Amino acid sequence: MPQTFHLALLIHAHQPCGNFEHVLEKAYKDSYLPFLEHLEKYPGVHVGLHYSGHLLTWIEKNRPEYFVRLKNLVQSGQVELVGGGFYEPILVSIPPQDQCEQITRLACYLEKHFGPRPLGAWLAERVWEPQLPTVLAEANVAYTLVDDMHFLAAGFEPEELFGAYIAEDRGKNVWLYPGQKKLRYIVPFGKVEEVIGFLREAANVHPGGVAAMGDDMEKFGVWPGTLKLCYQDGWLSDFFAALEKNSDWLNVCTPGEYLASHSPLGRADLPTASYTEMMEWVFPTRVRRRYHAVLQEFVSRPEVLAFLRGGSWRGFFRKYPESNLLHKKMLHVSARIAAAPAPTAACQDREKQAEQLSEARDLLLRAQCNDAYWHGIFGGIYAPHLRTDPARNLIRAEAIADRLTPGAHTPRVEMLDYDADGTNELLFTSPEFQALLKPGDGGTIAALDFRPAAATLINSILRRPEAYHTRLREAASATSTGAVASIHEQTRVKEPGLERFLRYDRWPRHAFRILIFDPSRTQHDYETLELREDAAFAGSAFTVKNSAALSAELFCADSLLVHDKTKATAPRLLLFKHFSFNPFSNGFEVACEIRLKLKELLEKPVAVGIESIINLLAPTEPDRFFETPTGRMNLRFSGTLPAPILRMEDGWQRVRVSLHAPLSEGFWVAPIETVSESEEGFERVYQGSQILAVWHPPLTAQKVWSTRLVWRLESF
Repeated sequence: MPQTFHLALLIHAHQPCGNFEHVLEKAYKDSYLPFLEHLEKYPGVHVGLHYSGHLLTWIEKNRPEYFVRLKNLVQSGQVELVGGGFYEPILVSIPPQDQCEQITRLACYLEKHFGPRPLGAWLAERVWEPQLPTVLAEANVAYTLVDDMHFLAAGFEPEELFGAYIAEDRGKNVWLYPGQKKLRYIVPFGKVEEVIGFLREAANVHPGGVAAMGDDMEKFGVWPGTLKLCYQDGWLSDFFAALEKNSDWLNVCTPGEYLASHSPLGRADLPTASYTEMMEWVFPTRVRRRYHAVLQEFVSRPEVLAFLRGGSWRGFFRKYPESNLLHKKMLHVSARIAAAPAPTAACQDREKQAEQLSEARDLLLRAQCNDAYWHGIFGGIYAPHLRTDPARNLIRAEAIADRLTPGAHTPRVEMLDYDADGTNELLFTSPEFQALLKPGDGGTIAALDFRPAAATLINSILRRPEAYHTRLREAASATSTGAVASIHEQTRVKEPGLERFLRYDRWPRHAFRILIFDPSRTQHDYETLELREDAAFAGSAFTVKNSAALSAELFCADSLLVHDKTKATAPRLLLFKHFSFNPFSNGFEVACEIRLKLKELLEKPVAVGIESIINLLAPTEPDRFFETPTGRMNLRFSGTLPAPILRMEDGWQRVRVSLHAPLSEGFWVAPIETVSESEEGFERVYQGSQILAVWHPPLTAQKVWSTRLVWRLESF
């Protein structure tokens, strides 16, 4: 009698922390609910289900009846709930104590609400590094799932991937399932007969073996075209029915059920890896294009593709410095919380302090949700609301840690390599604000947190070439076949003409950058990035002359090359920048005073601008606006506004921002908009506003000139 073949399905459901309520509602209606309803009709189909803790708590609050149905499936043995990090972090990117707490927190939650404590753990984005067996084993995880690519990269043959293996690190081990990429691509995008054919062929070659698949529940209803495919056209019903129909030779089991009755096939010592698409997305754009071309060249040579592996997930910190800065803030806050003194028995407010410390830790763990730290078809580095959620939580968590730490509530400045780029920054902290000043990038402020409102104001992103921008330019000539393609193969646009917004920034989107340029340039040149400002004073390294708790002075000396001069003929300029911070009861001011000093008078005049970068998020909401002489304008406003004061307001964050530029000729304002790829197609996203206060200094008649720009932030 032939041995039964096994199919182990691990279906994963997750929504990013900070995602919009209507997105969760739609995902529930289109995917989470109908998937469970279909599963209930086919008791012979056993599956492992993983829900992130953030999603589970939303369901618990908003759809408690779902918990009842899910618990019934768990108690019947049809569903095995799988653990993981509560807030879906990339485990290798967070501190060890947080790794354990993330996994333990979700395990306890599942045990409390559904009964059994989970045996397995979902690995966010299947990001694997060789030290993970120790991490997982110490958190009592018995198994996880990665991709077949992980195994192929370690030298496994494709025919070896129909079983489970043991991965070991320093004597600690965990079971590993190799997920089949073929199944990921044909479920649900191939015909049901094709899926059954693949499984029958595998059963003939590997009797008693297992084919595993781990993938997103959202592909059953949320991904473009799949609501109709899976439910209206009946693909999922047909699939489940076919699995039950073939139960004489095929056992559709949970991952835990298979492990309980089988032995590992051997060791699996795997390299750093993720799924194939992720390892391509992480590459810098030019490298990604070349890598993609190589993959296409060998698409019919799977024996060659097995040796082609892309980059490491950590490469996103190099590709997107905005992600790196957020990540390093998370590490910094984690360390601050860990260093906060634990309440003692002698403390009068011991219970209150313990609650505050617990709140800070929860905010920290929530900020470790992976989505805001990377970008591909999924990933949220280009989504301001997803970047904002971890930033807001980290601001709150760090403020709590400061309140609990003796002496930490007084204003202070630290010189340290905050973002681990090899150069030191100045970190200013007080109860009202935190500011990160980068001398190495034009003496700019890279991050400005307004603590009373837990708002991060400099929350934009560099507009940079992405590999998919080429596809966007070609999209107008593409024709549709009418078939439902995998999300990795689609080119969809949310609005026509997006290619006209493909502009690429010269500098990181930091504030108080000094732009010296030809006075014939206009606001339009500024908006289209054709200002042709002097690179040395805009982006060179500044020297820190002195710093104190609420101030710092920096300078840069170089040749002024605005008027097509060479280094040998250009005049020398010494530029001083003096920052000062002035807290008050419901806010604070940050002032940047600049002083230009020449050795000789200029032959031709120049214009000088001090740039502000501010993101108050949703640009067209009525409670977010610029105040202008003609009334309120939404944040996508482009044009010139009169000096000396420009005001902005954010009713959602309850923040008012006033820019004061004495004696300036006006403010040039332009929206910062990116064109990025998401699961729903190419989209234009408002990333904040660039605002240039402009002066025309009389440097053809005098050798020294100074001015200042002041930000005043108030909560209301």
